[in-house]
Amino acid sequence: MTGSQIGRLTSVLVTMLALVLLLPVARAQADIGAYVLVDAKSGAVIEENNATRQWYPASLTKMMTAYVTFKAIRAGHITLNSAVVQSKNSLSEPPSKMGFKVGTRFTVDTALKIILIKSANDVAVALGEAVAGSEAGFIAMMNAEAARLGMSGSRFTNPHGLPDNRQVTTARDMAILAMALRRDFPEAREFYKHPGIRFGKKALRSANREFLLRVPGANGMKTGYICNSGYNVSASVTRGGRTLIAIILGAGSGLERTAFARQLFDEGFRKRGGRNIKSLTGVSAGPPADGYCRRNRSPGAKGYMARFDMENEKQGGFLFFKANREDVKVDEAGFTLANGKPDWAKILDRTLGPRRLAYRPLQVGLGKPDAAPATVGSAAVAVAIPAEDIPLPAANPVRRAQIQIRQKLQTTAAANVAGAAVAGASVAGGIPQAEVARPGAATDTAQAVAPGSIFRKGLDFTVPVPAPSPRRQ
Repeated sequence: MTGSQIGRLTSVLVTMLALVLLLPVARAQADIGAYVLVDAKSGAVIEENNATRQWYPASLTKMMTAYVTFKAIRAGHITLNSAVVQSKNSLSEPPSKMGFKVGTRFTVDTALKIILIKSANDVAVALGEAVAGSEAGFIAMMNAEAARLGMSGSRFTNPHGLPDNRQVTTARDMAILAMALRRDFPEAREFYKHPGIRFGKKALRSANREFLLRVPGANGMKTGYICNSGYNVSASVTRGGRTLIAIILGAGSGLERTAFARQLFDEGFRKRGGRNIKSLTGVSAGPPADGYCRRNRSPGAKGYMARFDMENEKQGGFLFFKANREDVKVDEAGFTLANGKPDWAKILDRTLGPRRLAYRPLQVGLGKPDAAPATVGSAAVAVAIPAEDIPLPAANPVRRAQIQIRQKLQTTAAANVAGAAVAGASVAGGIPQAEVARPGAATDTAQAVAPGSIFRKGLDFTVPVPAPSPRRQ
């Protein structure tokens, strides 16, 4: 063999080796903005990618809302039975929401369950007002706790996570918060381990339910979504006395974030951690540009199976390096219905595993709140502001547009109902019939409040109702 031939052969071998070494980099996280997997007790980092890049937290924000509330309870400023009042300010928040009428009172315990399981934005604001006396005061407390915990890449501007480009975090910071929530307030674990709540006759499912019901050892914690963030999740799993926490930001769908979390945990429990999460310092990059969800689409049924099929993992390991290759062979017959559409039940079974637990929503009611909510300031107990008198803040353009659209829709609906009533009256003889007062209705002052009348018509938790799809939960 000549020297030139040996040189060419060496060049080919080097090129092939380089390609092999690069294959593991093209893992299933291509559609994930950032993630980190840590040991909940030691803080040791097991896996991470872009963990210090700023991202929008969406409803993962409510973990900090809960943390501040639990700290106020621990300090004796409030109790789980303290009163939370639905204010004009809190009711103005867009869905997801409960939509209680202004002045409706419920307990801190109820509020915590609603925000951590149902993720209601109006209740998050009402809870903040009950704890601090005002939404602004509560936000100040959130940022103070973030600074104390060392969440150097985070800033909070609201208690719920609705769109505000000033509200940012990192996967690293959210992992620190999740660890602190478990460590400092173990009682909090009872609030975020449930797959849903039942309020009266209404069953309200958690967006984290399939993870909780299917993944062995799953016990929390919180999901989040706005368009600019994509699908986020803070998840925790305990196996063999060891608990791991995963923070995943910017998935393309609800199923992708859940399947990727499951995959991270399954692999992570076979590893030991490295450097401590707090040693990841600084901010590596800014948050994604607006409209992230429109650029980062759902992988689709075939994409899910190429990346997360547990049957393939059993046969050939996790093989992350195959996850984003377009030439991955996928047998669609195993997860396709007779009509050619995806069989989502089978896809869930094969990407998350079969349901190990039955779906049992937690029963939640208003509770029996104490007289007046005791609020806390930055250093001492402050005078409570009547929640129903807290003024509406100046809405940001997105929020203002959402409110205006809802008002127009409600006005149109009311006009249609009135027109139908007049039309019906003309058919019946031209005289509109007066509405008969129902027992328990607002006009029936002799009766107690009827079930369901605590909700403001048209703004309760049933609006809007998204089309059910495992990809978007």
